[in-house]
Amino acid sequence: MNSAYTTRLQTIRREMDRLGLDAFIVPSEDEYLGEYIPDYNRRLEWLSGFTGSAGMIIVMKAKAALFVDGRYTVQSRQQVSATDYQFLHLHEDPQAKWLSNELTAGQVVGFDPRMHTYQWYLDTKSILDDFNIELKGLSENPIDLSWHDRPAIEVKPSILMDHKWTGITSSEKRANMGNLIADKNADAAILFSAESCNWLLNIRGQDIPSLPIALGFGILYANGDMIFHINKNKLAVGINEHVGTGVTFLAEEDFEGSLKSLKNLRVLADFNTCNAYSMIHAVEYGANLIQQPDPVLLPKAAKSEIEIAGMREAHIQDAVAEIGFLHWFDQQVEQGLRLDEATLSEKLFDFRQQQPNFVEVSFNTISAAGSNAAMCHYNHLNGTPAVLPENGVYLVDSGGQYDCGTTDITRTLAVGNPDDDIKKNFTLVLKGHIALDLITFPEGTTGSQLDILARAPLWHSGLDYDHGTGHGVGHFMSVHEGPQRISKKGNDIALVPGMVLSNEPGYYKDGAYGIRCENLVVVQEAEGLGQDGKTFLQFDALTYVPFDLRLVLTDLLTEQERQWLNNYHLKVLTLMSPRVNQADLDWLKQATRAV
Repeated sequence: MNSAYTTRLQTIRREMDRLGLDAFIVPSEDEYLGEYIPDYNRRLEWLSGFTGSAGMIIVMKAKAALFVDGRYTVQSRQQVSATDYQFLHLHEDPQAKWLSNELTAGQVVGFDPRMHTYQWYLDTKSILDDFNIELKGLSENPIDLSWHDRPAIEVKPSILMDHKWTGITSSEKRANMGNLIADKNADAAILFSAESCNWLLNIRGQDIPSLPIALGFGILYANGDMIFHINKNKLAVGINEHVGTGVTFLAEEDFEGSLKSLKNLRVLADFNTCNAYSMIHAVEYGANLIQQPDPVLLPKAAKSEIEIAGMREAHIQDAVAEIGFLHWFDQQVEQGLRLDEATLSEKLFDFRQQQPNFVEVSFNTISAAGSNAAMCHYNHLNGTPAVLPENGVYLVDSGGQYDCGTTDITRTLAVGNPDDDIKKNFTLVLKGHIALDLITFPEGTTGSQLDILARAPLWHSGLDYDHGTGHGVGHFMSVHEGPQRISKKGNDIALVPGMVLSNEPGYYKDGAYGIRCENLVVVQEAEGLGQDGKTFLQFDALTYVPFDLRLVLTDLLTEQERQWLNNYHLKVLTLMSPRVNQADLDWLKQATRAV
């Protein structure tokens, strides 16, 4: 492993000694608490070399631990020195409990309160207090003090969303959200999520690759007025006219001043999205905090008909690119060309780049050949890209940011002659995908109540996958959007019309292959099903790209599943025929043949 990371670990320990710390916590998140981190804030990666999107490091004087979830079990061990770190599970090994076992009464745990949610702070402090271990907020981050070649912050202008894709003005959105605040008998809400602020203002940004938002923090008042703290050099020409009256733009470093102005006000605050630093100071300055979810999360997630229309157009354009790529891919394989993962990823990007509304990818493409696909969040850029196997599968999970919507799709493709083990497990995954797509469910149902549908075919064969079945997706925003999700992990957010989610069961055989079948779907009302005054809902696919029939063992499909597959492929052919060129159409007709 790279000795530079060992040196950095030693540097942090020296800083800990200077600050009187026995442990120091390094999360993957930065001060904006988002999943996607700009290069200049990738502190955990700087310290350890781990590039995954979720993780936490705890450094102590004689040991250090890296906590990751099941997506990164293999990757973390490939990237991070086992001599310097022990590897633990992010969820199965609670960090506060682990610390309470490792430390003794009177010892001190340091953390940067900007990098953790207020709820994390309250929960962790409560556990450590029981053991008389101090959780100490730091005014200076040891990594920031030691990172001397830190990348510069790029300043790019914000983007003003076209009204044809928003359908409602910022003034109207802010008035509606202000009414929600007033209904809670509150005066204001702290909006720590930059995505919530961007949605309210009908703007986007270029601060983070693949996540088109302008970073910043906001305060929304019950009368609809709003303060948005942002690097003012990023403000687009005409933004004041675009957002309408009642919006004040202030510098990020003035946020504390806005917190002071909340003295004696009743303020909604989402303890799971606001950072500990802002909440601690808001209380110190006399704000009366009311713990409530971010009021923008649900309205943003339950997209309007105009936003869904934009998502549909984005997916049609994305399907043109995907179909062109899949046709090209088959041609290369038929010619015996064993291309590498990087070449394949770049070619798919070329197809997307030709689409009229394309802006950028919605995440780094997971281009995984053979055994690399067993790492469900594999990144070919972290090493030497592998070539296609002679007989096996290639998994490509990718998506695009279009100025009208966001896409995310995974297809698993046959290379040569995959064995029956691969085909059987692909069919089990597809059966789970179909089961989730077919279900109708009563209003009030949560994603966690539906998760078992996607896993049941695998469970019957003693198999499973260690990731969620579905995540929310934003409208020209984050490809991972809350608060809804479909997973084993409990979630009390009911699915409502307009929510967009992924449907992506999978199976991963370590060291051999990986399989995932992913479409995006939108929740809509199931007409004619509800009785006794009850409303029933269903999913409608947004993604229209064929699944690889060469991997399907049709004998394992029920008649209903076979009919679903044929109907889906017929709709793909019908929708996409007018949009693709003749050569791709000829390929598509074969790829969507009835089984």
